[in-house]
Amino acid sequence: MGAAPAGGVEGDGKAAASRISPGVDYWNFDIPASRGTARAHVLDVDLSDRRTAVGLLYPGAVGARSVVSALADGAGAVGGINGDFFNISETQHPGVEPTGAPVGPAIARGRALKGAVPDGQRFGPAMPPGVTTEAVLGVGVDRRARMDDLRLDGEVRTPQSRLPLGGLNQYALPVGSVGAFTSDWGSTSRVRSTCGTDTNRGAPCSTDTHEVAVLGGRVVESAGTPGSGPVARGTTVLVGREAGAQELRKLSIGDRVQVSHRLVAAHSRVPFRFALGGFPVLRGGVPLPGLDSVTSAVRTAVGISDDGRRLLLLSLDGSPEFRTGLTIAEVADTLRGLGAREGFSLDGGGSSTLAASTTLVARPPGADAVTVRNNPSGGVERPVPNGIGVFSVL
Repeated sequence: MGAAPAGGVEGDGKAAASRISPGVDYWNFDIPASRGTARAHVLDVDLSDRRTAVGLLYPGAVGARSVVSALADGAGAVGGINGDFFNISETQHPGVEPTGAPVGPAIARGRALKGAVPDGQRFGPAMPPGVTTEAVLGVGVDRRARMDDLRLDGEVRTPQSRLPLGGLNQYALPVGSVGAFTSDWGSTSRVRSTCGTDTNRGAPCSTDTHEVAVLGGRVVESAGTPGSGPVARGTTVLVGREAGAQELRKLSIGDRVQVSHRLVAAHSRVPFRFALGGFPVLRGGVPLPGLDSVTSAVRTAVGISDDGRRLLLLSLDGSPEFRTGLTIAEVADTLRGLGAREGFSLDGGGSSTLAASTTLVARPPGADAVTVRNNPSGGVERPVPNGIGVFSVL
């Protein structure tokens, strides 16, 4: 496993690598960038070392947030970074609270937690041409990291009809669809799922909605508007908008309903052990066309090398000295300079007065808790919906 910056990205201020746990090293280095010097913090993870594993960090519910340090300590991780972009604000929908739920698909311990929202409903910087919200980075049951796309494949079957499932634990549903919410969603209101359209996140909330609760294969509750509160384990709440709402209104208490869902990879046949959303910036060692080369920001990203056996978790420093950050194009170049063949962008941003999601934590050997290794913008960690955790399995 390489434990020092590769040629092309070294700069003044490079720190010697320190061992966090078997197969996991931490180091930082400076990057001369277009808007000034940026400082990168890296967790270098050797997935070929059986004593090391990675997985999804999340606060136990899709519609919830916590800071990365708490997520890592709660899961017993030795390190981690923040993850997907998420539903952080709702200024265009008065009275509707942001859910805090992530944009893209998510898998934890091999189990599908959620699907991807429509492209027009995402938060975050513009994606490269041809990329959708179904893009994920994850690690398969073969312990190899890879990028792919995860499509929701689901169905709502009643005695009279078979409806395609338009969403799973998502803060936004496609227009005219039916979405499923399970106990994985949490207690956050489901109203946001019927706001906006497939192409306009700020469009008004739908006035044609309906939801039913299904338990034991039968409808047990019905309501004209999406509700809130926890979904009981074993129960599925179906939320419909427009044509989907019209179909749900046909159901009565006691009617039989079967709901099925899974996430299907576009390319890999190896099941994901964990996966989360973001967007690719590097494929086959080549930056994707159309990457933003103008807007610099504090960012988080992941590089994959050694045929999926090595992960480079990278988080930029948000301190005043370094907070000019990198453009997306510079992130791709940096990951390539570190030897990555594939690169994936995660959430970042922030401002001089607001905390950014960008956070990298690692546990010093012998310590009981992780410490934040970069300096988050604004001086404090921002609560996030998920992240990548690094685990020592001695």
